[in-house]
Amino acid sequence: MSDVNSRPADLPADATNEPVAGHFIHDEIIRDLAAGGRFAGQQVHTRFPPEPNGYLHIGHAKAIVINFSTAEKFQGLCNLRMDDTNPSKEDTEYVDSIKEDIHWLGYDWEDRFYYASDYFPQMYEFACRLIEKNLAYVCELTSEQIRQTRGTLTTPGSESPWRDRPAAESLDLFHRMRAGEFPDGAMTLRARIDMSSGNMNMRDPVIYRISRANHHRTGDRWCIYPMYDFAHPIEDAMEGITHSLCSLEFEDHRPLYDWIIDHIDGPARPRQIEFARLNLTHTVMSKRRLRYLVEEKIVDGWDDPRLPTLSGLRRRGFTPASVRSFCERIGVSKVNSTVDYAFLEHCLREDLNSTAQRVMAVIDPIRLIIDNYPEGKSETFEIENNPESPEDGTRTVTFSRELWIERDDFREEKFKGYFRLFPGQEVRLKTAYVIRCTGCDKDEQGQITAVHAEYDPATRGGNTPDGRRIKGTIHWVDTLNAIPAEVRLYDNLFSAADPDDSESQFIEHLNPESLTVRTGCQVEASLAGLTPPKAFQFLRLGYFCLDSKDSRPDQLVFNRSVSLRDSWSRSQK
Repeated sequence: MSDVNSRPADLPADATNEPVAGHFIHDEIIRDLAAGGRFAGQQVHTRFPPEPNGYLHIGHAKAIVINFSTAEKFQGLCNLRMDDTNPSKEDTEYVDSIKEDIHWLGYDWEDRFYYASDYFPQMYEFACRLIEKNLAYVCELTSEQIRQTRGTLTTPGSESPWRDRPAAESLDLFHRMRAGEFPDGAMTLRARIDMSSGNMNMRDPVIYRISRANHHRTGDRWCIYPMYDFAHPIEDAMEGITHSLCSLEFEDHRPLYDWIIDHIDGPARPRQIEFARLNLTHTVMSKRRLRYLVEEKIVDGWDDPRLPTLSGLRRRGFTPASVRSFCERIGVSKVNSTVDYAFLEHCLREDLNSTAQRVMAVIDPIRLIIDNYPEGKSETFEIENNPESPEDGTRTVTFSRELWIERDDFREEKFKGYFRLFPGQEVRLKTAYVIRCTGCDKDEQGQITAVHAEYDPATRGGNTPDGRRIKGTIHWVDTLNAIPAEVRLYDNLFSAADPDDSESQFIEHLNPESLTVRTGCQVEASLAGLTPPKAFQFLRLGYFCLDSKDSRPDQLVFNRSVSLRDSWSRSQK
């Protein structure tokens, strides 16, 4: 059962410092490698085995980091393998996206890239071997009948009437299944284990089924396909994997995997170690539900910036360093917990704070007219690109009589705690001058169309030689060379912290304000002609990046990656 807290149960105490050096998986491997251990003298070999039936999400990132970083820690190897045993849901699009995501995170499988389909001939032979040993049989029950005869957690299952079919007969039928003599669903191959086992996975599981779906690699060469639970341990054994690291939902499958390896006389015997999967608030991690959101066009494809997919996070502006940091700092545990999405955002802010260039942009612009500034005059200011990183240099911005400012930086009347523009109030224009508001213009409907002010020429650079205190500072963009842009403001996709854990359908918890699109925004001239990827801090507004799908040099589109306000840090205090 998940426990949603601001600080997850498996989050290390030093979460704001360096990542923890090791965890229980590493401790187990150290024992396995020690003298007399199971893998003494061997090289550690792990693998990441995604099914190419969807795009990877942040939960997969945790598994990627665990598998690849564990191999790195022990100077071992890590394979990438596509578990493509279900052709009806798989596609090369997903294969390509998986490879791109792993490379984006900074990992490489070198020449160790495999498919489950590479081993289809060997799997078929292993299945025949089980039949010959009288450890598997061809069953003619339908999938529904198999489900009905499995029993429950408290009652044993019922044996199939074909369970005692002679091995020679089952072998002949299995060959004919392979030859395509029977329709889909007419027969299955089942392992003969124990229908009274307390572990449901051991109750004569189906290991092969008939399916005439076209496979993205093998085409129509096969019309029978191994089930995942049969194929998975064989793939690990064929590749010489020492440690099969996977999430907790596979813990109950481990006895079946061991049974298969024991009885096929495979070339290796991997050790499986399970860890708690990643759960994240305000989103869903199920591929089935993510696919529903995509196919029903509720979101803008698998790379929609509101999704927890790695392609969506990348498009939103998350960096590989921030995702790796997040995965390392939530820790590796045997206990399921739910991590606050705010902590993922916190990791991104930490990274962007030191790397993102600071620029000025106005997303809800209103004109500011400085009445005593000479008409036709323009001057320049040099501004640091990143105060946290002086070596990033400076850029030049222009200043003239008319500027764009944020609409909510002006109010007609003062109220408590408001230190920006209202008639009579002085504020500092960022890096430029101190101005005093003198009023505003309105149209016939009473809507404010422009704000008026006067500047103090003695305050160039925002300094006040007479020492007077200026409480408010606002950003601006020069109207003479401002660039129009579209800005997309993102929020949580779901309003509920756990949309899956509710009596109503998860779709009912969609946040109607998860995306706000602002057009007619104005950004400073230094952003002209940009192409993705590029990250910025819009002063006072948050961290933004160019949208990788829709932005063009002549029509800029920015996505807000994360706001400046760090709710996670405040919750820890």
